[in-house]
Amino acid sequence: MRKLWLNGTALVLSVLFIFPVYWMFSTSFKSNSQVLTKDPVFFFTPTFDHYSTATGVDLFWTFVTNSLVVTIAAVLLALVVALAASFAIARMEFKGRRGVVIAVMMAQMAPWEILIIVVYLNARDAEMLNSLVTLTLIYFVMALPFTIWTLRGFIAAVPKELEESAMIDGCNRVQAFIRVIFPLLAPGLMATSLFGFIAAWNEYAMVLVLNKSPDAATLPLWLTQFQTNFGNDWGATMAASSMFTIPVLIVFLLLQRRVTGGLSAGAVKG
Repeated sequence: MRKLWLNGTALVLSVLFIFPVYWMFSTSFKSNSQVLTKDPVFFFTPTFDHYSTATGVDLFWTFVTNSLVVTIAAVLLALVVALAASFAIARMEFKGRRGVVIAVMMAQMAPWEILIIVVYLNARDAEMLNSLVTLTLIYFVMALPFTIWTLRGFIAAVPKELEESAMIDGCNRVQAFIRVIFPLLAPGLMATSLFGFIAAWNEYAMVLVLNKSPDAATLPLWLTQFQTNFGNDWGATMAASSMFTIPVLIVFLLLQRRVTGGLSAGAVKG
């Protein structure tokens, strides 16, 4: 009976969470009259007109390229820096180590939106507005605390004896890390990479404030392109939102098991 109740609850919650996504995708294939009607339409002949509208805006491929460049660069930069920082926290004893751990945790919990004005003023004074480099650095800083915190747990979980054995066999500390520890960090690297990717891919507030030039805009600003003098073009907005969601959704579903395991393992070990 308890199992049946849990399954029923899980089914209801799944429907509640999935229905908005289903409605977004289905709306993107409806005609304008079906989108705007007061009565919900569940059965219709699909049309791709809204997708043509969404991809036909000026500089569409510039938005796509900018998003990919900024997101991938920020994730790679965060991984490189976080690997060194998490190794130092997990393996080395130094004064202030506990304070560094607490600072990383606090940075992870801080709402980055409160820093928008400070970031804008500094970027303006440094003449770095409308720059992909500025966005990359911001997204790198946003992803760094979570990446350090998660990888620290993975590195702490690797027995020191493995590293010491490699050093006895002739490796120095860097070689022991690359040959012994790094291959064991694959789930953590995957989980943190996806977290950083999703956070940077979806980020809207910073790019809205810092980038006024269309040449430096990213896909979240593309989603705002479908407002007309007569209101929102909801069909095109839903088509754009669907295309914006699909890449992240596919990658996450393919890697879901390893990502979930990586997040839980990195959070509790160490």
